[in-house]
Amino acid sequence: MQKLKNIFVGFLISFIGSIPLGYLNVVGYEVYKSSGINDTIFYLIGVISIEFIVIYCTLLFANQLIANKKLIKFIEAFSIIFMFLLAYVFYSSASKETSNQSVLDKYVNYSPFVVGLILSCLNFIQIPFWTSWNLYLLNGNYIEISKSRKYFYVLGTILGTFSGMLVLILSLNYVTNETDFLSKYLMKIIIPMVFAGLGIFQAFKFYKKYYK
Repeated sequence: MQKLKNIFVGFLISFIGSIPLGYLNVVGYEVYKSSGINDTIFYLIGVISIEFIVIYCTLLFANQLIANKKLIKFIEAFSIIFMFLLAYVFYSSASKETSNQSVLDKYVNYSPFVVGLILSCLNFIQIPFWTSWNLYLLNGNYIEISKSRKYFYVLGTILGTFSGMLVLILSLNYVTNETDFLSKYLMKIIIPMVFAGLGIFQAFKFYKKYYK
């Protein structure tokens, strides 16, 4: 029963956490649009392969990581810069387009599994995210990680990420096919604005946490 609870809790947290629009979802949408469902699945497997390692390590060392204030501060600061960098990359790439070629075509031409691995490695914000959640779940006795039970929790989390990202990718594809405005401006305006907004929001939280 505890193993099923671990799977359910891990799946729920990870599914909800993967729904907000992030660059991994955006690239996944581009992979799906350019290459179809099979390559998208390989891309997602690449993403969750790295996430498996991150979640497992942060689960084992949650207390040590949360106590390392300098590391957490550095990761949070880097994530702010990364959001603004993504906003600039998407905006500048879209503004330079001279054809109907997708903004990310030159990247998704590589192995989708490798692309998923590399981009997931760059998702540094997942370290404080999972460190905080794992510590909360452990302290609240929502999960139990003795012996093999920890693997059931991690299994639930990567299944949640896979499912949540796939749902969002398919939903984005459906909405853009049905809506001319989104199809035309998603990569050129909406996505850069989303990343810029996330950068501003994270910068505000960072200032409030460390300097106010």
